[in-house]
Amino acid sequence: MTDAQSIPQQRTSDLIIERLNRWEVRRLYGYSGDGNNPLLGALRRADNAPEFIQAKHEEGAAFMAVGEAKYGGTVGVVTSTQGPGAVHILNGLYDAKLDSAPVVALVAQQHTTVLGSDYQQEIDLQTLFHDVASPFVQQVSSPEQVPLVLDRAFRSALTNSKPAVVILPHDVQQELAPDLGQEHGEVVSAPLWSTGRVMPRAEDLEAAASVINAGEKTAILAGQGMKHAQTELIALAEHLGAGITMSLLGKPYVDESHPLVAGTMGHLGTTASAHVLQECDTLLIVGSNDPWSEYYPAPGQARAVQIDIDPAVLGNRYPVEVGVVGDSAPTLDALRQLVDARPDSAWQAEVQGAIETWHAISRARSEVTARPLNPELVVRSFGERIPSSANLAIDVGSSVYHYVRQINLPTSVSAHLSSTLASMGCAVPYGIAAKECAPQQPVVAVAGDGAMLMLGINELVTVAERWRTWQDPRFVLLVLHNHDLAEVSWEQREMESEPRFEASQKIPRFDFSKYAALLGLQGHRITDATDLPEALDAAFSADRPVVIEAITDPDVPLLPPLPHGKSAAESMRSALELEADGNTHALQLLDEYVRIEHSRQ
Repeated sequence: MTDAQSIPQQRTSDLIIERLNRWEVRRLYGYSGDGNNPLLGALRRADNAPEFIQAKHEEGAAFMAVGEAKYGGTVGVVTSTQGPGAVHILNGLYDAKLDSAPVVALVAQQHTTVLGSDYQQEIDLQTLFHDVASPFVQQVSSPEQVPLVLDRAFRSALTNSKPAVVILPHDVQQELAPDLGQEHGEVVSAPLWSTGRVMPRAEDLEAAASVINAGEKTAILAGQGMKHAQTELIALAEHLGAGITMSLLGKPYVDESHPLVAGTMGHLGTTASAHVLQECDTLLIVGSNDPWSEYYPAPGQARAVQIDIDPAVLGNRYPVEVGVVGDSAPTLDALRQLVDARPDSAWQAEVQGAIETWHAISRARSEVTARPLNPELVVRSFGERIPSSANLAIDVGSSVYHYVRQINLPTSVSAHLSSTLASMGCAVPYGIAAKECAPQQPVVAVAGDGAMLMLGINELVTVAERWRTWQDPRFVLLVLHNHDLAEVSWEQREMESEPRFEASQKIPRFDFSKYAALLGLQGHRITDATDLPEALDAAFSADRPVVIEAITDPDVPLLPPLPHGKSAAESMRSALELEADGNTHALQLLDEYVRIEHSRQ
């Protein structure tokens, strides 16, 4: 046998791994199946390959890829087999689409020779992924396509900040890798992407400045599109004496200790943000497409300017007069030079007063006695201990309300959640991805018992498998255990004026702390507020991941800020009176929360 004969021929699956390396992919999240076995075999064979991280469910793997994009600032990559594996990643890909996170999915498909025969696990994947991954869903039909399809997928994901899907039939993965040349029908592409800086038009800036200068009470709504313009945003707010509110996605990028920052807006928002948006006469939207339109100023109340990199979203949520297309940092800097300074204005004093009032309300809410623990107290105490170098993952449900209202973060903490899709089960997979991106930094997460039973306990197994590879082993997970799907229970009361439906809302008992110990992690169960400081301090100094199971009161209300809170409280009260024994405990808590807010307005 000659030396040439002894060298194994490269397969198309090997070419895929080579291309992932060229795109500097460090991790591949996924779950194995017969469809992606050729790809996994190439991973095993490669001397230099992305690390494969096995999730315990494809949905978890997709969330991890989204987490990679959000925490790592790069393209997250997920792989699955065909059929059910492909269906399972769909939820995570929608999370990426709606929160603008670049993700590439490498999805296996049955052999090309059986497609169209209703074969086992055969699904029309291009139709399945058409909505979530538009504009890029492509099946690879020949080995020659592989480099160009992968290159286009990565460029599409990065350019559009959305998922892209590459469909890989089993037999194509197994074929010999081609030598691409310049034959007709062959395209040789490059694994390259870059971007530039979009500068606004002078006439748009002048029109925006004219609108702002005509008003006296400016409110800023900041979204994640201003994450690279944090200094410029604060400088403009100080120049105008403007109040800053944030979308849920914008919260991590605004320094909440600043006296002009009123907090997150919306149903789960702060009373200060509601005041700023309801009383302003001018609205500046920066990098936000937040859907909570009923919490914007009423149409006609405020003249509005919107700054965004994407012209397609201008005027999407509010009747703006001027749209400015440009990167946030240079646009805000240029706009500041055109608008009049308003030092020590009456509006600035009003904004700062509303913020101080909110801080008092927030603290007072956390101090309300509950049975056994007030979740707002638990989350507030937890938030006070989050290191400035930490990455934070928040699950969906009542946890988000408490995160918004009780955790004030420095901008050094990277915090993420499934915001627009609002999918439960994201926190633990997100936390794992955060750890893989920065194993030297602590990770903290907050989740409810419903989200944990949906997906979190599965991926805690992954935490147990991975933590010894992390430079800093701290992974502190706070589980708010109230035996209730609390957010939906309060939605039933508020939006439907219906009592809580026990059959749909009750969460069965699960001992999360003992489950953590079973996995070789630490677990602490807290039922008494006096035990909270010691347990939290121990968790944040532990030598391994910790699950803090806090037994919290489901009757603590999720009340929106005034004026929406007034009608919401009335609906809640009517519904609670229809519950067993009139649910006097929940009624007392609701009345106390309403009293706290009214007494400080």
